Amino acid sequence: MATLVLSTLGRAVGGPIGGAIGGLLGHQLDRVLFAPRHRAGPRLAEPRVPTAAYATPLPLLFGVTRVGGSLLWSTEPAAAAHAAHGKSGRGGGAGYTASFAVALSARAIVDVRRIWADGQLLRGAAGDWKSATGFRLHRGTEDQLPDPLIAAHEAHPPAFRGIAYAVFEQLQLADFGGRVPMLSFEVIADAAPVRVGDVARAIGAGAIVGAGPDATVDGYAASGDSVAGALAPLASLTGGWFVAVPGGVALADRCDTTLALDDPIARETLRRPVETAPRAVTVAYYDAARDHQVGAQHAGRGGAGWREETVELPATLTAARAAALARDTLRRAERARVSRTVTLDARALAARPGVAVRLDGEAAAWRVTRARYEQHAVTLELAALDDAPTAATPADAGAARCAPDVAIGATLLQLAELPPLDDAAPAIEGVTVFAAGTAPGWRRAALLVSDDAGASWTAAGDTAPAAVIGALAAPLARAPGTLVDRAGTIELLLAHDDMVLESCGPRALDRGANLALVGDELVQFADARQLAPRRWRLSTLLRARRGSAAATWAAGARFVLVERATSVTVAPPGARAGDTLRVLAAGVGDAAPLSAERVLDGSALAPPAPVHLRARAMADGATLLRWVRRSRYGWRWDEAPVPLGEERELYVVTLDDARRVTVAAPTLLLPAGHGVRRVAVRQQGTLALSRAAELVL
Repeated sequence: MATLVLSTLGRAVGGPIGGAIGGLLGHQLDRVLFAPRHRAGPRLAEPRVPTAAYATPLPLLFGVTRVGGSLLWSTEPAAAAHAAHGKSGRGGGAGYTASFAVALSARAIVDVRRIWADGQLLRGAAGDWKSATGFRLHRGTEDQLPDPLIAAHEAHPPAFRGIAYAVFEQLQLADFGGRVPMLSFEVIADAAPVRVGDVARAIGAGAIVGAGPDATVDGYAASGDSVAGALAPLASLTGGWFVAVPGGVALADRCDTTLALDDPIARETLRRPVETAPRAVTVAYYDAARDHQVGAQHAGRGGAGWREETVELPATLTAARAAALARDTLRRAERARVSRTVTLDARALAARPGVAVRLDGEAAAWRVTRARYEQHAVTLELAALDDAPTAATPADAGAARCAPDVAIGATLLQLAELPPLDDAAPAIEGVTVFAAGTAPGWRRAALLVSDDAGASWTAAGDTAPAAVIGALAAPLARAPGTLVDRAGTIELLLAHDDMVLESCGPRALDRGANLALVGDELVQFADARQLAPRRWRLSTLLRARRGSAAATWAAGARFVLVERATSVTVAPPGARAGDTLRVLAAGVGDAAPLSAERVLDGSALAPPAPVHLRARAMADGATLLRWVRRSRYGWRWDEAPVPLGEERELYVVTLDDARRVTVAAPTLLLPAGHGVRRVAVRQQGTLALSRAAELVL
């Protein structure tokens, strides 16, 4: 089921532009836009779960800024038959996806750069995705067509022309606790910086005229319940004011004309108490240096008073500029305590709102805010003219908690048949899957498995979190598994430099720590030393662990740190020794699924090969064969004798590759004159035969 949420969505802030501006022209603009208040400007938006209500106004975006967006359209969450997760699931919702559209701006934009979900990057600056999703951006042109996904669900799909919006198709919800995450977008609406005057005219849609202030801003999100509310922060940015002019309203930050007026008929100066001016001003803004997070700069003064004022600017600024703006706002509020009313003769008719006047040769000039002509006299209301703005000086933006933009990388995949790493017996044939990425941002990949040469595939869930994977940088010679190898070392290169290995002590080593797969041999190491980025040397080795076979391994042989937390077992029903198991892995950073295969040999289900196979000649010419069994369990030295680990004790002895004898004890007597030259002993496990222990007589 799909829901069209905002079919009556407002195209721009404040409803019909003409009506709002017309209302402004009938009032004293300064008083409407700059009436005393504790909080000025629209509240700055934090990232949130996309929601919407009918007639919700959309912001008009300029420059580069970060916005949360409003929900336009959505479907119900749906189960995903196959999904590649960019992160581990954090709660419910595994295997569910959501498709929805989010409105960003009520005017056309150029592009969307980064996208955050729950405060973490969903899309990096390079355009790489951290979680799996389909994504399309509609830039808000007047000729854009309906999105194909919306068109597939709606009988009469809207194109949302003039509205920039983003469509997410099958966003994986497991990465976000089974819900649609809080989203925010870094939107490039225009080339930054943009002129404040140009922004004001665009918001006013023809009712704001004139060039306006030359000051620039890196980004601006015009919003609010009225055009006045959307424009007011621009005046705060420049210390400007609105004035009625022929053809509309102008935003000015300077007086282009200064008139000298003489001989006032009447003059009155009003000085408001110091308590009417704020004692402190805080400017809240979007800080580009902190991923457009909300920042705040504070300015205060000494003396009497208790009022504090917060100015919220939906603008992208530097900390230094915001700090200077806080000081300017405080200074302007202090100067605004003094105002004047003067009455002059008809010669003052040229003094209209927005011009500066100087009286009786005074050094200070005053700005005309209102002019009245009655009974052959002109009455002017004057405000103190602001001095030059404060120069920006270095300011502390505060500690930035920016989401790391880490590359995902391509998936690396390794398959192995491993004996149990604990006392839980495997019941069916399968492989252990280890996966990682070529870059540190990789988290998981979705798995498919086939046991019929790829004729059919079955979803096998996700990989475990990233394993430590690499390859030998130098050959590793064979060494016995009965002694600590203090001479041999493992030289290896890990997949990326964020992968690390650690040394461990004898107690941890005894408990199975630092177990690694080198080729097909399980090895433990006590000492790990990093030699260079990605390059490590491992020493103090225990070879042929867990019943694996010691061997010589060439440079390039695989290395995998074996941990239960970084591995999953894939076991298709009916798989048996001799089958070829194929595995496909698809991660967010993979251009195509990665394939690996392994011919099952049953080693994960078999007991280890017997050891200490010996032959002793008897006095009557017979030969007594003895050996020591091993178990899939009880690998610690404090467990003696080790548990059997199988339904019963049974051995298959092959004599000269021809005759087979089955015995129930680890001994066999060959009669005199037997003529046997080669012996191979295998333990019969519950599910598979062990490798052979061999002896030449």
